[in-house]
Amino acid sequence: MSVESFIERAQDGSRSGDSALCALFLKSAAGKLEEYRSRIEVCLGKLDDAQIWARGSENENAIGNLILHLCGNVRQWIVCSLGGQPVDRNRDGEFDARGGFTAAELAGRLRETIDAAAAVIERLTAEQLTSTYEIQIYKASGVEAVFHVVEHFGYHAGQIVFATKMLTHSDLGFYSHLRGNWQ
Repeated sequence: MSVESFIERAQDGSRSGDSALCALFLKSAAGKLEEYRSRIEVCLGKLDDAQIWARGSENENAIGNLILHLCGNVRQWIVCSLGGQPVDRNRDGEFDARGGFTAAELAGRLRETIDAAAAVIERLTAEQLTSTYEIQIYKASGVEAVFHVVEHFGYHAGQIVFATKMLTHSDLGFYSHLRGNWQ
């Protein structure tokens, strides 16, 4: 099925199950962002400010930079573009920062961002999901924008988890409930 015919089908809304599928997608997207945010907060709770802003070299990003970048990306793609707010992002500044935010400040900023994004995501309509938006230099449907943000957030959350394990030499326990329960 072409993207165009899929969009026409979704906009039609007369097919049974389409609204349930839409609701499930939106609930899952908001839930994944919340899960990843929670894991990043666990990481921040295990790190001191020096670890949060540590870089192996100038072309690597510190955990703090990744969190600022996630906040900027989620705000631009979801809160602003899909939510109708004006875009006020300094993407280069997200990577140029060398400190200036504590773990608590980064966690608070991340929580506010995800709360705002989840509020937008959970109220998106089929029409908004199938509309086309211009975000950064890209054209994307609402579905593509939400999918991009969740995928992008998961990617960087994984980097933060990995870096935290390397810096603390500890298991973060995210899957400890599965130990011994494989069947």
